[in-house]
Amino acid sequence: MTRGDIAARLRHHLDPADYGPVAVPRIGDFDLNPDLRGVFPPDRVLRPAAVLVPLVEHPTGLTVLLTRRTEHLTNHAGQVSFPGGRIEPGDKDPVAAALREASEEIGLDRHYVSVAGFLDAYETSTGFHVTPVVGFLTPGFTLTPDPGEVAQVFEVPLDFLMDPANRQRQSRDYNGVQRYFYAMPYGEHYIWGATAGMLVNLATRLGKG
Repeated sequence: MTRGDIAARLRHHLDPADYGPVAVPRIGDFDLNPDLRGVFPPDRVLRPAAVLVPLVEHPTGLTVLLTRRTEHLTNHAGQVSFPGGRIEPGDKDPVAAALREASEEIGLDRHYVSVAGFLDAYETSTGFHVTPVVGFLTPGFTLTPDPGEVAQVFEVPLDFLMDPANRQRQSRDYNGVQRYFYAMPYGEHYIWGATAGMLVNLATRLGKG
């Protein structure tokens, strides 16, 4: 698909009601696990967060830039993720948060990023309301990952991630409850959980679900 085709299929506008503390995400970990909600307090308040879904425009095709988090972090240690994190009080909106976090985590200069739109807000079982911001990256950038947060930065062809044949539905025990999740193994990298769920949402929007 071309850049224009992808951009046309994304959400293009956000209102503060879409990402504030009382907003309700459209999709999330509970889509595959409706019974898992009973493990958590019904009145828990989700923490607003944003991630950058970076699509790198190589002459040979688009890739998705991903990170592997360090093993000592409190949330999602060692997991493959998009650059991102909590929306801080100083962030104007999820776009500002996603670009700030990408700069802090991997040293990505925001001038290389052209924001195209948004995926559906995603609720994680760990209590985050995540707004995925899709951006096209012009090659030529230099990355300087923060060693305290990022163990590795790598790219995966978009076509691979959008192919349903490369998508698995797996499960594991979580506090006595069988939890289901999407997984997309790619070489040595195990892409799963919320990151895989957001990629499935991207595939659905691109008509490859």
